[in-house]
Amino acid sequence: MKINSVQSMILAGIFFALMNVSVKYVPHIPAIEIILFRSLFSLIFSFLILKKQHVPVFGNNKKLLILRGVVGSIGLIAFFYTLQKIPLASAVTIQYLSPIFTTILGIFLVKERVKPIQFLWFGISFAGVFVLQGFDTRVNLLYGSIGVVSALFSGLAYNVIRKLKNTEHPLVIIFYFPLVTLPFAGLVSYFTWVQPEGWDWAILLWIGICTQAAQYFMTIAYQNANVAKVSSLSYLGILYALFFGFFLFGETFGLMSYVGMALVLAGILLNLKEK
Repeated sequence: MKINSVQSMILAGIFFALMNVSVKYVPHIPAIEIILFRSLFSLIFSFLILKKQHVPVFGNNKKLLILRGVVGSIGLIAFFYTLQKIPLASAVTIQYLSPIFTTILGIFLVKERVKPIQFLWFGISFAGVFVLQGFDTRVNLLYGSIGVVSALFSGLAYNVIRKLKNTEHPLVIIFYFPLVTLPFAGLVSYFTWVQPEGWDWAILLWIGICTQAAQYFMTIAYQNANVAKVSSLSYLGILYALFFGFFLFGETFGLMSYVGMALVLAGILLNLKEK
C-alpha cells in the first residue's frame, strides 16, 4: 500500500519519538555509547543501500561532507545527553530551536534573505526557552544550555546539507554522518564504556531501527510534497513527547512550562509561515 507525504511525515515523527523514548530508557548508558551503536547500525545500512543503487560511496565534496558529519555529531551527542537528563518534552522543545538557528546561520552561510518580522518570531521562541528553564527546576542552566548547543549545531548541519544539495546524493550525506561519528564515538566510549546487559542490547538495536525508519519516511515526505507543509507536521513531535513522557515516565509540567513550550512552537511556526 502506497502512503502519501502527510502519512510519511507522521510515521517519521512517531519513529523519531520512539527513538527518543528508547534513549531515555537506558540512562545508565552514556549518550556517546548509544550514538556509537546507532552510528554502526546506520553506517552498515546506508552503505548497503548505496552499493545496491550503485552510488559512489564517498561523494564529491569531501571537506563539506566531513564538516556535516562533525557538526551533526556534536548536535546529536548534546541532544541525547539532554534526553537522559531532563523531561522528554522539554528536551524535544529546546531541540526545536534548530530551524531558528538554521535560518539565522543561513543569512551568512547560504545568503538567505530574512524579513525583519522574523527576528520578532525568533525572539518569541528564545523567550519560550527562558520561560521553560526558569519555571522548571528539572531544566537547570547547564542542561538548558546543552540543549541550545544541540539546536545550534543541528542548524549548522542543515545549512551544510543545503550547500551540498547540488553536488551530493542524499544517501551519501546520510552515510557521512555515522562515518565521521564512529571513530570519535568509539574513542570516547573506550574510556567511558558501560557494558550493556540484558534488554539493553535490544533497546540499542531498536534505536538504530527507529532512526533508519524515521529517516526513510521523512525522505519520502520531503521528496513528494511542499517542504513547508511537511515540515510543519514535524512539530507534532512535542505532542508525542508529552504523551510518552506522561504515560511512560510520569512526567508532568506546571502551567508556565506549557506556556514556554507554546512560545517556542509559536515562534517557529510563525517563522515558517513567513518563509
